[in-house]
Amino acid sequence: MRIMIVTDAWEPQVNGVVRTMQRVIGELEAEGHQFDVVHPGEGFRTMPLPTYPEIKLALFAERRIRERFEAFEPEAVHIVTEGTLGMAGRKMCLKMRHPFSTAYHTRFPEYVAARLPVPVGAGYSFVRWFHKYSGRVMVPTQSMVEELEEKRFINTVAWTRGVDTDLFHPDRRREAGQEGDPFAGLPRPIFLNVGRVAVEKNIEAFVELDLPGSKVVIGDGPALADLKKRYPGVHFLGARFGEDLATAYASADVFVFPSLTDTFGLVVLEAMASGTPVAAFEATGPKDVIPGSDAGTITPIKGDLAAGAVACLDLDRDTCRAYAETYSWHAVALAFLENLQPLPTPERRRFWQKLRRKKKTWVDWEVFTDWMDTSDAKEPKDPK
Repeated sequence: MRIMIVTDAWEPQVNGVVRTMQRVIGELEAEGHQFDVVHPGEGFRTMPLPTYPEIKLALFAERRIRERFEAFEPEAVHIVTEGTLGMAGRKMCLKMRHPFSTAYHTRFPEYVAARLPVPVGAGYSFVRWFHKYSGRVMVPTQSMVEELEEKRFINTVAWTRGVDTDLFHPDRRREAGQEGDPFAGLPRPIFLNVGRVAVEKNIEAFVELDLPGSKVVIGDGPALADLKKRYPGVHFLGARFGEDLATAYASADVFVFPSLTDTFGLVVLEAMASGTPVAAFEATGPKDVIPGSDAGTITPIKGDLAAGAVACLDLDRDTCRAYAETYSWHAVALAFLENLQPLPTPERRRFWQKLRRKKKTWVDWEVFTDWMDTSDAKEPKDPK
């Protein structure tokens, strides 16, 4: 299958949306599927998102997306995000009368309200409008599906996440004093948080906890400088990637996830795959993953997260690993494929035949009008 992906989030951004789509695409390309990923870094005119300059918003994108669509002739279109590219892709599909699927990766209304004076209710009106004509809205967890259905969303389906159990592995653990310890010199136990350092991640709830040992934050983002200044007793190590990140996960004693706005939280599975138990609030994502796993603790929102984090020190690390192994990226990719909304084969053939005929007619008309043009706009002849 040829699949067009339209997304406002892509490299060099580092977040769950980008990692999820990259892994899904990799799994499906290995099975012979072809992708055309339309993202802001491909020559679009862009502007930085206010208050979050790392995110680029593509402008005036509809025409170019249509050109890509006509050249690639996809069998399915999936719109990943609700940004300017996502809106242009949605508009194109509606004009062309081509079905499409969408995904609800992040709590867009809450994220916007945390940064701009936009009411959460207005945000939900927008995203409900955005996903209204999607044949399938892929949502990370069942509890998130239920929450959106209460807000009058339609065509929602739970689409979970996976974890790279080869990269994130307990064998990477380095104890205090061992060579390669990423937390060398820090008092144990190590309570770790990994992710974007941004206001919507509720990181202050973690750095303010009264915990033994050391609190460590790995990640970059717009709130980093402010938090480093305000919490000098917390160790901010910046962004880590690949094996360095995996070693940090495995070498920590507890992973603390204070976010109330994530729809899943890939970092929860990455920590568990590394053998590190997770302490989290009872928010969407953790409450779908942690209960009954013996791989972490769930604390009611506004409850004592520190007590939950300390309780994780008594959990079995092998159990955490075994639970994470039940989440397969291959299964996630196959579910994505199943939720796409391609045109049925007979209609697909007629759709592209009709579009090719229209395109050929338009090209021939342009050639004709060029030949008829006798204006002075043409390049002058060489006087020699």
